[in-house]
Formats: sequence, structure tokens, C-alpha cells
Amino acid sequence: MNNKNITFGTYISKLRNDAGLGLREFAKQLGISAPYLSDIEKQKRDAPKEEIVAAIADKLGADRNLILDLAGKSRKVVAADISEMLHKSEETVALLRTIRDHNPSEDNLKEIRGTLMNIMNKVIIIAAGLGSRMKGYTEKYPKCLLEFGDRTLLQRQIEAYNDAGISDISLVRGYKKETINYEGITYYDNDDYENNNILNSLFYAEEAISGPVIISYSDILFESSVVKRLLESKHDISIVVDIDWRDYYVGRNDHPIEEAENVIFDANNDVVEIGKIITNKDDVHAEFIGMLRLSSRGAEIFKQHFHKSKALYWGKPFQRAVLFQKAYLTDLLQEMVNLGVPIHCVIIARGWKEIDTIEDYENALTNFNDD
Repeated sequence: MNNKNITFGTYISKLRNDAGLGLREFAKQLGISAPYLSDIEKQKRDAPKEEIVAAIADKLGADRNLILDLAGKSRKVVAADISEMLHKSEETVALLRTIRDHNPSEDNLKEIRGTLMNIMNKVIIIAAGLGSRMKGYTEKYPKCLLEFGDRTLLQRQIEAYNDAGISDISLVRGYKKETINYEGITYYDNDDYENNNILNSLFYAEEAISGPVIISYSDILFESSVVKRLLESKHDISIVVDIDWRDYYVGRNDHPIEEAENVIFDANNDVVEIGKIITNKDDVHAEFIGMLRLSSRGAEIFKQHFHKSKALYWGKPFQRAVLFQKAYLTDLLQEMVNLGVPIHCVIIARGWKEIDTIEDYENALTNFNDD
């Protein structure tokens, strides 16, 4: 559907029908009359007030910015959220006047927008775990403090994020938390790390889960190009997957290929199945590297599904986890996929390593020292 040719009414009508919602049913959900909704869809009335427009976007899982823009066109006014921003911020007005005075090209505006988006991006690193497979290296320090040359794994992650233009970094710590104390990081403590897993650990930093935000494991060594590739995604929920992953498991005895967090995806690069799954030779699949990105809307969707699942499954099995408390990120992602939430795969080929076992670390260290 071409955004230039659609109207608020026709867009709402299409979304409602695609969702299989009857006119009366949807009007009741919105708290308005069916005739009023019918008139809106038939363009006999202007778009409703902003709170109803927002409710329509949320209930239909629509692009809120597009709906607000279409509502503004319907009323022949500036979109409500833009008007509100102009009233709240003198600097926003000044920026718009600068754009008017200098008349930048569309390409220049895209570059400016991209720069602003990078500035607003932040990162949450999940680093609370015991690192039980690394005994001999993790008695005094958590796994993220393993050394690679003159810097730790965590410092190298921070470097990669900084190189991609991201400096707002939060970290969930647990095991040996007092040893992780780099300046410039916001810390969240999971003191129950022995009784939970990555998913629940992440939500100790729930206040930081507001988009755009990257969420990542702490035991992956990666190049900044991986982060930059992820930042290019325009989807609400995006995960990084490696299609050239099998060679990583050659000679990897302590972490066999059966333990890979595999992803099967469709022709649109959307997840069909994710987790420690067995893939067939005909499946289009890759390995999830332990990094995802949420837009502002994606962050809200992600949190809503977490709390809904927590309420239903706490103390019970959840997806492939024996208990919800022990769930992985991939368990929640699979639950969301099952419920129809699109999760997009950002595809890479190499550029990262997982450091899960002593064997992984020593092999990576050998390769690192050879570079």
C-alpha cells in the first residue's frame, strides 16, 4: 500500500479487516459507536481525537507514526504528536527552522536522521551468570572480564558499541558483581542469578528497556560492523543471525552443534522457529548470536509479552525451559512468534565468536594473538 495514496479511513478499514475484527466488535473495543467508526472508515468524518487514534494503532498493531500522520492529513492539521513536540521544545522548532533556512537535500536529511537515531541508541548487556563452564578462569571474575590482549571481553564489547556511535550502556551484573565497575556504565544487580536465567535477568534492567535499544549477551566477542549492520534495521524487533556458522563448531567438543541457538526464517527473513532446535537440510536457517534490537514500539511489545508470559507461566514450564524462571531470550522470542509477532533476522556472515567454554576461550585467544 502506497502511503501517499492511502487515507486514515481506508487504512483503518484494511487493518481491521486483516485482523478479522468486525466493525461493531472493534468499535466496542475503542469505546465509540459502530456508526461513528463506519463514517470514519468511509471518510465521511475526520479522524477522531488523539487518544482514540493511539488506541487504534495499539489494538491493530499498526505503525503509530503513520497513523498519526494520516490522522493529521484527515483533519488538515499537523499530526498531533508533532504539534505536541513543537509546543514542548524550543530546540525542535529551532531545528526545523535551520532545516528550512539551509534547505538540505533528502539524502542530507536521511543522514541527519540516522545520526540522531544512533545518538539515541543504547545498549543493555546481560552479564549476571556464573559462567559455570569456565571453571579455572571464573573463580575470581565473571566471564565478561576474561582478557583478550590488554583489554577484557567487556571492554572490547564497549569499544565496538562506541565505534558504532553508542555510548549509553547499561549492564545487568550478578556473579562477582563487585568486580565489574567500569565508569560510564549504568548497573543493575541481579542478586538471584543462581535461580534464574538470561530472560529474567534482563528484566532487572526493565527501566532501560525503552527503544531504540540493543540487548546482548556478555559472552560474545564481535566486530563493530555487526552492531552497525543491526542499526540499519527499520523493524520493531530485529535479531542478528549468522548464516555462515557451522564452521565455528568444527572441533568444538565442549559446546557441540546441537547446543546452537538456531533460527529458521522465511522468505521475508522473519523468524519461524528459534532456540536449541534441530534443523533440516532444506530449512533456511542460521545461528542467533545473542544480540537483538528493539525500536520504541518493539520495546513496549517485548515488555508486554514478557509480563503476560510471566503471569501465565511463573513456576511452570515455558517453551523449552523447565520453568519460566530458567527461560532464555529465545524462549520469549518463540512465544512471540507463535502469537504472530514479526521478528526480523538481520543476516551476517562471521564477525563474532561465542565464549562459552574453556575450549572456546583458549581457541579464540589463540586466533586473537595470531591476528
